[in-house]
Amino acid sequence: MAKILMKGNEAIAEAAVRAGCRFFAGYPITPQNEIPEYLSWRLPEVGGVFVQGESEVASVNMVYGAAASGCRAMTSSSGPGISLKAEGISYLAGTQLPAVIVNISRGGPGLGSIQPAQQDYLQATKALGHGGFRVMVFAPATLQEAVDVTYNAWEYAERDRNPVMILMDGCLGSIMEQVEFPEMKEPDRKGTHAWDLNRVEGEKRSARLLLPYFPEALLEVKNKSHKAMIERWQKNDVQVEEFMLEDAEYVAVAYGISARVAKEAILRLRDEGHKVGLIRPITLFPFPKESFQKLNYEQVKGIIDIELAIPAQMHDDIALEVLGRAPIHDYCRSGGMLFDDDGIYNAVKKIIDGGAK
Repeated sequence: MAKILMKGNEAIAEAAVRAGCRFFAGYPITPQNEIPEYLSWRLPEVGGVFVQGESEVASVNMVYGAAASGCRAMTSSSGPGISLKAEGISYLAGTQLPAVIVNISRGGPGLGSIQPAQQDYLQATKALGHGGFRVMVFAPATLQEAVDVTYNAWEYAERDRNPVMILMDGCLGSIMEQVEFPEMKEPDRKGTHAWDLNRVEGEKRSARLLLPYFPEALLEVKNKSHKAMIERWQKNDVQVEEFMLEDAEYVAVAYGISARVAKEAILRLRDEGHKVGLIRPITLFPFPKESFQKLNYEQVKGIIDIELAIPAQMHDDIALEVLGRAPIHDYCRSGGMLFDDDGIYNAVKKIIDGGAK
């Protein structure tokens, strides 16, 4: 398919349709409103269903029901709405139902700002809901990467029978870039999925447990299985970009829109002879631990965490892998205040020159 110019939110929505998503329920909140707006007319075109729920709570529970019917289902929101969906997401994980949740994040806490931010890292990777479950969290940095991540998200969700989250800041949701879409997938309507309430075994409809409530011994078995799944993710599913690390004396760490701006600043610093590289997590969970573990700490003089969040939320995950072998500096903005090339360039140059954080 030829490349076309699209807004980030709309590109995600179209990628979801092409991935076989046929049900969406959501509730308006800036800066993700173009996703439900686009799907409100696009899903009916392919025989799908769009519902604007009366609330975020209602919407995520509609996704719960659609997923239980074997349908590829999705919801989207921003930080405050994701908080309201937290119980439903935990129920999806508890009943091992696949679904895709998109967070086009804004500033916080509280109602915060409608401007772009990266202040939902901890929510997405550590506390998406009660009960200690985890989900794979993807953080694309370009709209083409957002299309590809969305298109493949249900493959992971259905493989693991677990929700998947796509975390993208409001800047990427709003900008326009050229994207190329993959082919249309036809959804499985045969009722063959193990979690599908419509699946028929022999001549009898198969019974399913919809409520995530289990005797203690069985629940512990399920929790152990979830732990093993997380370990498989860490072994097999980490996605990361490593940029100019071979001779790097300073390593920036950034994701999403922050990584794009950081890369431009790094190229400028390189032109001046400064040996700076970049680790860009594409999966925020599982975190790219190995990228930090294999750094040459006799060569690396400092790590620079670059985030649109104050305080820095990724800092602790970085520190767990660096283990004190290099100082970690933070350069952050928040509340809708975006990075620019000069800002990151000056912050990194100050660190290289021995200035304060």
